Amino acid sequence: MISAAFRRLKHRRRTARALAELSRPAPQPRPHGLPAPLVVSLTSYCARFATLKPTLQSILRQDVRPDAVVLWLAEDDLPKLPADIPALPGLQVRACPDLRSYKKIVPSLHHYPDAYIVTADDDVFYPQGWLAGLVDAARDGARVACNRAHRIAMAGPETPAPYDRWSHNIDAPETGPQVFLTGVSGVIYAPGALHPDALRADLFTDLAPSSDDVWLYWMHRMNGVEARKIGGRQRILEWEGSQDSCLRQANTQSGSGNDRAIAAMIARYGWPGGVED
Repeated sequence: MISAAFRRLKHRRRTARALAELSRPAPQPRPHGLPAPLVVSLTSYCARFATLKPTLQSILRQDVRPDAVVLWLAEDDLPKLPADIPALPGLQVRACPDLRSYKKIVPSLHHYPDAYIVTADDDVFYPQGWLAGLVDAARDGARVACNRAHRIAMAGPETPAPYDRWSHNIDAPETGPQVFLTGVSGVIYAPGALHPDALRADLFTDLAPSSDDVWLYWMHRMNGVEARKIGGRQRILEWEGSQDSCLRQANTQSGSGNDRAIAAMIARYGWPGGVED
C-alpha cells in the first residue's frame, strides 16, 4: 500500500515537472538536416482526447523542426476533437480510415512515401531532445531507430520464446536483428525502410490487429533492416487517466495478443532471420 502511494506521488511530481516544462517558452528549433522531409505522425481516439493536448504540445516544442506534425483521426472521431487541438500552431489534423493503432503510421506511409517518418504515441510526454536523438541516429545512418526496445529471446531455431521472457526495455544502445522496437517512446523510419506489405491493411488487420510493433518488426526485418536502439533505459511518463483504455495489458500478458500475432506472422512469412537461440 505504501509502495503504491509512493509511486503515485512520484508520478504526480514527474507530471508537474513535465507540465512546468510545457509552460516555458519553446526553444528555437534547428533544421533537421536530413536529405528528405521529416514527418512526425501519430493518432488518437475519443477516449484519449482529454489528455491529448499536452502530448501534442511536447511534440510541437522540440528543438528540431519537422516538416510536418500530423494527427490522423478516424472519420467518425474527427468531429469530436476538442476545438483547441486543431488550433495548436504547427499541427495538421487529417482524417483517415479507422485502422486502429496503425493510423499512426500507415496513412503517413501513403501520403509521404519519400519522407523520414517518426511515430509517436498520444498518451505520453516527450521531453526536449526526444526528436533530436532520433534524427541524429538517422543522420548517422540508422534506417530504423527507436528510444525503447526489447531484446528477443529464442526458444529454438527460428522459434522465439514467449514475449514475457524477452529482455524488456533494454538499458543501453544496441543494433541488431534481436532488437525489437516499441513504439511508445518514438521510432524513426527512413524512406524505404519497410517492406511493401507494410501498407496492406488486409494483412495487418488479420495477422496482428492490435500488435503494430510485431507487424513493423517483420516489415523492417523482411527488408533487411536492423533496428538501432538509442540511449539508455526509457522512463515513460503517461498522463493520468490516459490508460483507462489501452492495448498494453492485452498485448503483454502471457499467451497475449503479441504472442498470437507472432505466431500468425511466422505462419504467413516465416521467421525473418538473423536471431539465433
